[in-house]
Amino acid sequence: MKKTSLKVFISVVLCVVVIFLLLSYHNNNVAALDKSVYKDIRTFSEVFDMVDKNYVEEVDSSKLIQGAINGMLRSLDPHSSFMTPDLYKELEVETQGQFGGIGIEITILKDVLTVVSPIEGTPAFAAGVKPGDQIIRIDGKSTKDITIMEAVKQLRGPKGTKVIITIMRENMPVPEEIALTRAIIQIKSVRYKIYDENIAYIRIASFHERTSEDLRKALREVDKQLHPIKGLVLDLRNDPGGLLLQAIEVSDMFLKSGTIVSTRGRAKGMETKSVARDNKDEITCPIVVLVNEGTASAAEIVAGALQDNGRALVVGTPTFGKASVQTIIPMDDGSALKLTTGYYYTPNGRSIQAEGIKPDIIVDYVQPSKIAQKSQESSEDDFKEKEIKRQKKLLERNKSKDKEVMTTPDLALDNQLKTAVDILRSWNIMKVNTAS
Repeated sequence: MKKTSLKVFISVVLCVVVIFLLLSYHNNNVAALDKSVYKDIRTFSEVFDMVDKNYVEEVDSSKLIQGAINGMLRSLDPHSSFMTPDLYKELEVETQGQFGGIGIEITILKDVLTVVSPIEGTPAFAAGVKPGDQIIRIDGKSTKDITIMEAVKQLRGPKGTKVIITIMRENMPVPEEIALTRAIIQIKSVRYKIYDENIAYIRIASFHERTSEDLRKALREVDKQLHPIKGLVLDLRNDPGGLLLQAIEVSDMFLKSGTIVSTRGRAKGMETKSVARDNKDEITCPIVVLVNEGTASAAEIVAGALQDNGRALVVGTPTFGKASVQTIIPMDDGSALKLTTGYYYTPNGRSIQAEGIKPDIIVDYVQPSKIAQKSQESSEDDFKEKEIKRQKKLLERNKSKDKEVMTTPDLALDNQLKTAVDILRSWNIMKVNTAS
């Protein structure tokens, strides 16, 4: 046991030194590191030895070391973490667009486990979990001081198993328990619909490995039907983000030139800039991007890129503000270090982290029941019925076996979407009148 502990201890000391050197990579004079660092490592060594020898119960040295690493990373920010081999495999599975769980993107906000966004069509979405909900307990256990990866491990599980989350929400008098049955979360990244025979609607639910490919497919299908597309609504509401490369590729489909996103970090190697390429096949119609408080990460990058390049009008409410760069560093034993190494910036140099994207036109979401009430009060009881009839012909065309096609007539129930479509309708009318 002692020999094993000694080997593990030597490994962790080396790990600490390597991580420190990694963080200090920007300084060419690494040999002149502050002597206090070595003093701190010696103190750590002494504490470890005392705990190993004198704690009231025999301790697992590897757990002590993992705890030390997790504590070190937790002191940095909510997104830096150490992943065991199992957790690292789960992360790889998630980016492929399928995993077992309840369907939420989470973060640590002001030291509290917080929902960034529920994923459409999942148990959490169906149960009414909302962006900004604070998860204070999982299966009755407090989430105080929990890491994101620990929370992910507790929330995910085999299909059919149950988990209870206790949430707090703004203006909620007491915490609410929500019982959820886990399911296989198959993320349909891209869905589409057509309005007015000339306005396309494309919804991106998240950014995983196939998002750009799925978007190209959707755009081809829409173009076949409209030829050409006269207006596009790009819906990024409640999109928790995902892969940076996919956000860049999606943005590039709408931009012929200009910066898409830049990253800045302490190390010079983290300063990067992604620029759009003229592929000769970019969509050229007017675009309205829908965002809300559940729009985060890669989705914010796309919204910011199109907004700053004057390519789209952004409509909705301010976004989440989650745009830090996490670098995944695999370890020899199958584990990995997820380390925040920089922040994302829009083409105009705006920081997305904690700031979010501010829409060009603020439109708060109104619950469908309130829309109906307002319609009654203004003697427009037939508002919904007229809207549905107006789209009936178009919806018949969208009745496809392809699950990527959306067929629900939701303009009468979604005031933000209706605003976006109305903007594009007006845009086309003004264009015709100006030309004449």
